[in-house]
Amino acid sequence: MGGFLIYFILLLIIPMWAQFKLKRTYGKYSKIRSTSGHTGAQVARMILDQNGLHDVKVTESRGMLSDHYNPLTKVVALSSHNYHEASVAGTAVAAHEVGHAIQDAEAYSFLRLRHRLVPIVNISSNASWIFIMIGLFSAWSGALLVGIILLAAGVVFQLVTLPVEFNASSRAMDQLLSHNIIRNDEERHAKKVLNAAAMTYVAATAVAVLELLRLLLIYTSMNRS
Repeated sequence: MGGFLIYFILLLIIPMWAQFKLKRTYGKYSKIRSTSGHTGAQVARMILDQNGLHDVKVTESRGMLSDHYNPLTKVVALSSHNYHEASVAGTAVAAHEVGHAIQDAEAYSFLRLRHRLVPIVNISSNASWIFIMIGLFSAWSGALLVGIILLAAGVVFQLVTLPVEFNASSRAMDQLLSHNIIRNDEERHAKKVLNAAAMTYVAATAVAVLELLRLLLIYTSMNRS
């Protein structure tokens, strides 16, 4: 019983810690004005143009930290603060999202794989828990196994997401430095913002892997008994 309690506490603490770290780090560096004086929108447009991605648009996205790149519409969407303000955090986030646009233009393998997994995961993520709950409540190991297999697709998606995000951050730093958009201590500060954002993906992956392992142990125990 104690082991399960610790496990569920970890499931809650890991993502909460990652989100807290991101909000605290972002909150700190969103208040520090970048020395370049460029808004996130300007930074994104500058890097896109420098890489010949003139067809990719930069738009404003409602909501805090709603920043993302849509490969279908070729749009870099930045949350309002990052879009309009000239901050270290906004600069880092804008460059990161453009990093995804560059990945898309170069047909980065992990990004392409993640796109292919999206329709599969959209179906399997919901269906998996139906089979898992049936298996757990009825002690039907076959249903549980089907649920585990479907859930595993989501775990694979999470694992594939990690190199996509870390690579986008690496590209972001390269672009910011090569075009002299950040200077002096800003490089260290921008890395802190990007690392904090990356930890949210690491936390989500860790939770997904732990849950998959727990269900595999339950399935093994069912078959033994």
